[in-house]
Amino acid sequence: METVLGLEPWLGYLIVAAILTYTLSIGGWVLAKAGRSPLWILLLLVPYLNVIAFWAFAFARWPAVDGAAKGAARGP
Repeated sequence: METVLGLEPWLGYLIVAAILTYTLSIGGWVLAKAGRSPLWILLLLVPYLNVIAFWAFAFARWPAVDGAAKGAARGP
């Protein structure tokens, strides 16, 4: 049995797993840089909840950005 690309099924699963692992690790890194827990990235694996998680992340306060803005507003 072959897949669409002519690969064996186990090789297709391995490629998908590698891409998913890479995507989740980079997303966790971005969340950590934004001052959030990297575990939030796991919400992207849940259908419909991922849209809500994107929305909440986009409109929530960003501790790393808000903290830098407060420091800049005070001056030297």
